[in-house]
Amino acid sequence: MTAELARECVRYAQMGWMRGTSGNLSVVLQRDPLRLAVTVSGVDKGEITADDSVVIDVDGNAVDSPKVPSAEAALHARIANVSGAGAVVHVHALATVVAAEHWPDGVVLKDLEMLKGFGRYDHEEVVIPVVRNSQDMLELGDAFEKGFDPKVPALLVARHGVYVWGEDLMQARHRLECLEWLLRFKVETRDIFTGRHS
Repeated sequence: MTAELARECVRYAQMGWMRGTSGNLSVVLQRDPLRLAVTVSGVDKGEITADDSVVIDVDGNAVDSPKVPSAEAALHARIANVSGAGAVVHVHALATVVAAEHWPDGVVLKDLEMLKGFGRYDHEEVVIPVVRNSQDMLELGDAFEKGFDPKVPALLVARHGVYVWGEDLMQARHRLECLEWLLRFKVETRDIFTGRHS
């Protein structure tokens, strides 16, 4: 499982979504009590290895390890606990940050074929929630939970990045790839569709 975390990080780094040491991934190891493997803090995601992960508890604290989990580990645990997800992905793809800047009350997506990547029909309206950035993971977790919709497996953090989750790392990645495309389309066509998609 830790090798899979490393492979996914390298993939995202090559896409430019995990620049430097930014971003983090997690997978659920067990539910009761909740345990996740999460990438450690301060490691270049393009050079990460299977050794660069740590097991955390429901509060984001390392379990029986001197390793330091990513700063956002507690939010990973909160998302996994509330949503029932098996994996959580956090990256800093530019389109996600720009979209949150333009639509701070939530990004409305509809009439787009790529929404099927979220398991939704293209004519359905989907609102991706946006929360204010904070260094306090409890505050971010409360904001996430307040706006949580089980049909929307994503959260935009203003001027920061995006969290996407799924049953496993592959489903989370597919959802993230589709969401990034959707948000890039939304941003790049905002002037064309003013009044229709704003």
